[in-house]
Amino acid sequence: MNFKIEAKNNVLLIHALVERLDTHSAPELKSILTFEHKKGQNKILINLEKTKFCDSSGLSAILVGNRMCKDTNGIFALSNILVICNNRHILIDCGEGTQLQLRKFNLPIQRINTILISHLHGDHFYGLPGLLGTMSLLGRTTGIEIFGPADLGDILAVIFKGSQTKLDFPFTFHPIAPTARTLIFEDAALCIYAFPLKHRIPCYGYAVQEKHQRFRLDIDKVEEAGFSHDHRKLLSEGVDFQRMDGTWIKYQDYTLAKPEVKMYAYCSDTMPFKKLTEYLDGTTTLYHESTFMEDRKQRANETFHSTASDAANQAVKSKVKQLLLGHFSSRYSQIDGLLAEASNLFKNTRAVRDGDQFEIL
Repeated sequence: MNFKIEAKNNVLLIHALVERLDTHSAPELKSILTFEHKKGQNKILINLEKTKFCDSSGLSAILVGNRMCKDTNGIFALSNILVICNNRHILIDCGEGTQLQLRKFNLPIQRINTILISHLHGDHFYGLPGLLGTMSLLGRTTGIEIFGPADLGDILAVIFKGSQTKLDFPFTFHPIAPTARTLIFEDAALCIYAFPLKHRIPCYGYAVQEKHQRFRLDIDKVEEAGFSHDHRKLLSEGVDFQRMDGTWIKYQDYTLAKPEVKMYAYCSDTMPFKKLTEYLDGTTTLYHESTFMEDRKQRANETFHSTASDAANQAVKSKVKQLLLGHFSSRYSQIDGLLAEASNLFKNTRAVRDGDQFEIL
């Protein structure tokens, strides 16, 4: 069980036994509170002494920076996304100035536990050594997983050796070079895939797919049946059980359908290519670079980038629910034109700006 209940001096004490109060454990706590309140208990204390993190996030993303170079205000706001999935914080790309942007938008630097680097152009990784150093200076001790092109490991080693920097926390670097969509990380909450893109140097996209570990309970039916907390846990895990009177309880009768699995895909720097549709299979929200508008299509091809129309066409092919445009050239002081161009081809399009937070559909 995730919670222990104790009655003491007319007060009901609920002891949380989990380190993380998130989307998987919070519904159980809610059902306990509802059940006890209906019984007439109005003095309840919750002990969170063992709980280190409280987060009810599902799958969402926050745009940390979105320009391929210096913007009109002189701030380096680069192509970085913070993805939050079932209490996991994943930073995708880390250009120069990333930690300043994280602080600007009050985002939790120390909760980042995975970093994904798409390629080794400066606007996508120059901020990584500094971010790791800051994490150490702020007292981080927990490890971090870093994925990216093989040369990134050598670059970090040279920088830390040359500067005689010793981090106070361990990090594990995982070199990647996928030739198709490849699973690179999996735990109980999510899967992360990497896939090749088509750019001037080796470049990789990433997809984050959430997992639904438990069924949501139909609270009214569960309370009417008077199930114990142990029974509720079995139901949420999709387990049928037999009561003392011999009656079999089917979990389907007391749970809600699991929501559709969501997948967020990130295509940083790439020109269009046929195989990308295969790599994006199952994607529900797509972030796709749109460096140029269609009138600069030739320049986009020369630099191995995409236009807003290219991004929209890919969204149509991949049958996603939502398209996020980013990585705009600094030649565009306004991005309304890029948005209009893509929206003509794919209606549910957003041209994202620094600090935007959006739910993954």
